[in-house]
Amino acid sequence: MTNTANDRPQEWYDARADHLAEFLTDERRRTLAAALAERTRYMTLLAENTFHPHNASALMRHCDAFGVQELHTVETLCKFSPNASIVRGTDKWVDVRRHASTAEAIAALRAEGYRIVATTPHRESCTPETFDVARGPFALVFGTEHAGISDEAMAAADEYLRIPMCGLVESLNVSASAAILVYMLSQRVRSKVEGWRLPPLEAAALRLRWMRAAVRDAEGILARRFPEE
Repeated sequence: MTNTANDRPQEWYDARADHLAEFLTDERRRTLAAALAERTRYMTLLAENTFHPHNASALMRHCDAFGVQELHTVETLCKFSPNASIVRGTDKWVDVRRHASTAEAIAALRAEGYRIVATTPHRESCTPETFDVARGPFALVFGTEHAGISDEAMAAADEYLRIPMCGLVESLNVSASAAILVYMLSQRVRSKVEGWRLPPLEAAALRLRWMRAAVRDAEGILARRFPEE
């Protein structure tokens, strides 16, 4: 799994984040701290060619709402473009990693230790209740709004995940399916997996990034406090 921290010690990040925190209200500091404590990269999402901006926005908001720090995208057919009025600033808190192709995305995820899990109603496979969350980190793959997951992603998947439905049609769109799966699986990860949280150094680096995003003129404030940099 990706570690966004570089080779600086944790104390370096903490000193700068603590200084920026002085420019936030107590409530805002508590909100950021609570969200950071729930962040994980144990599970992630891969969105293939999400066309509609409202669906892209929904995926970003689902990740933020349920503590998933990273969202991967493939944009060979269309650009992943969340709507600013719908995404409500969650693009500041969730990392988006863009890939040139499905093959590249899957190779990158596998190299970081993720299982590739295709979400599809067309395979007899595990459900959110039976999926083994403790077997290792996993990436949920979501396809296009109409065609679903590409044949390439389906063929490359290690596992398949479906939401059982009893209606006459496949009633769940990408956004609704993602909301259900991300919520249910994130809850199960937290209850069944040890070490799902971000490592301390990575959490410290992310906290500083969030503080920079939350504080007006953060770079100027840091330059005055730490002029040697």
